[in-house]
Formats: sequence, structure tokens, C-alpha cells
Amino acid sequence: MNPELSQKLAAAVDGMPAFPKSVQKILELTRDVNCTPKDLVQVIDKDPVVTVKILKVVNSAYYSLPKQITSINHAVVYLGFNTIKNLALSIAAIGMLPKDNAAGFDAQQYLLHSLATASIAKQLALRLDDADPMDCFIAGLLHDFGKVVFAQFMPNEFRKALQASQANGSSLHLALQEVIGVDHAVVGAMLVEKWRFAPNLIQTIRHQYGADLMDTDMIACVFAANQISKKLEFGFGGNPCIEELPPPLAKRLGGTLEEVMASLGDLAPVFEEAKIFSKV
Repeated sequence: MNPELSQKLAAAVDGMPAFPKSVQKILELTRDVNCTPKDLVQVIDKDPVVTVKILKVVNSAYYSLPKQITSINHAVVYLGFNTIKNLALSIAAIGMLPKDNAAGFDAQQYLLHSLATASIAKQLALRLDDADPMDCFIAGLLHDFGKVVFAQFMPNEFRKALQASQANGSSLHLALQEVIGVDHAVVGAMLVEKWRFAPNLIQTIRHQYGADLMDTDMIACVFAANQISKKLEFGFGGNPCIEELPPPLAKRLGGTLEEVMASLGDLAPVFEEAKIFSKV
């Protein structure tokens, strides 16, 4: 990477908002084995924006709960610890998406794709020894966030790469390398590093494609979930190209992309939940 491009990317990453402190605290709590639902409730209660949005989702027709939920405490009881954590994280990510961008990048479709990928990655993580389901959800949710950086700070170049990828059906990360000199995995990793996420999450986002692809349980989950989400057209992340599982990742997951997808059963509920989460 030449110094000029390196400087441009650093400035773009610096221009992105900080990750909300309340959600950082939630993520810290979830890594603590002694964390209780009460600890989680106390953190969320201090953030009125997150509180209101969680209650909006909990009371939606999707969950069809017997009565209206008016507190985070009751929300945790009805929906469970993990759903509330995932929802809080999703709210934080959604809050950082631009309302519009000059690149013509569809942020709503991108969001649906990211939420669906996160949920599928979490399901796949349950099968593997070295993949934490919560970490895989986070990695799936943020795996494409570099596209958001490009859409906001390098819109003309990003639009050109999007058009090239869509015109010839090639992978967007290759089109970005051609047009900008780096792909969204590089800038996405820079961003999550700025947000002080764990090293394995930074590594997963940085090494999820092509020649840089690494062979780990977490990357296997996110890579497969990303392809499955694209194949089922769960939202659109700007990339029409579906890639097969490379042999090392197929070995970890126990089959080809088609076989892994079939083993997950009906994924329509995953997309329905993504639609609900995306409306917050």
C-alpha cells in the first residue's frame, strides 16, 4: 500500500464515529463468565436510546409476547440474555450507518445481509470447538463494515468498483483492489481495531478473502455464512459473486457450501428476524 493511500484510509477510519460506550461495556460483560442478566440490564438501562429501541423490537408482532414489555429486565426474561446482547450490538452498528451516500450504496440491503450473516455465523459456531457464537455474530455483523467507510469517504471509487463487480459478476473485493488498491476487509479491520475489538475479530475481518484467507474456525463460520446469505438473497451487500468453500474451511464445517446450507434447515426465520432488527 502506497503512503498516500495509507493516509487516505487512516483519515477515513478516523472520520467514522466511535463505537457507543454502553455497547462496548455490554461486549465486555458478555466475555465475563460471571456476568448475570442483572449486570446487563444495569448497563442498558443507563442508555435511553438503546432501551427504547430494544423495547420497540421486543413489543413487535414478530415476537407476539403475551403482554407489553415495559422494562429491559422483563425483555431479558422473555427473550433471553443472548438475543438482547445481539440486539444491542445491532442497534449500535445501525446507528453508525449513513442516512445516504454518494456511492449509491443501499445501506438497508447491506444491513439485512449483515444481520442475516451474523445469525448464520452464530449457528455455525455452535458446531465448532474454537468458535465462540457471540464473537461469530459480531464478526458476521461487522464483516463488511469497510464498505460503509468507502461509501462515505471514497464514494466515487466505491461506486466505480460496485458497477464493475455487478457488470461482470466478479467479486467486489477484487474490483475494490483494482479500483482503490485495497478491499473493504483491510479498511474494515482498521476500523474494528480503532474500536478496540478483540484481536481474533480484527483478524477475521482482515483475512476473510482470497489470498489473505486464513484457516480458523471463526473465519470458516463467517465466510460460509456470508456466502449462504448471498446465495439465499438475504439482503444485498453489493456483491453478486458467490464463492465455494475452500477445502480447509469445508473440512472444518464438514461439507461443501450446499451441504452446510442444507444442514442448517429452514433459514427463513433468520431473515425475518434480520428484518425486525433492521427496523430499529
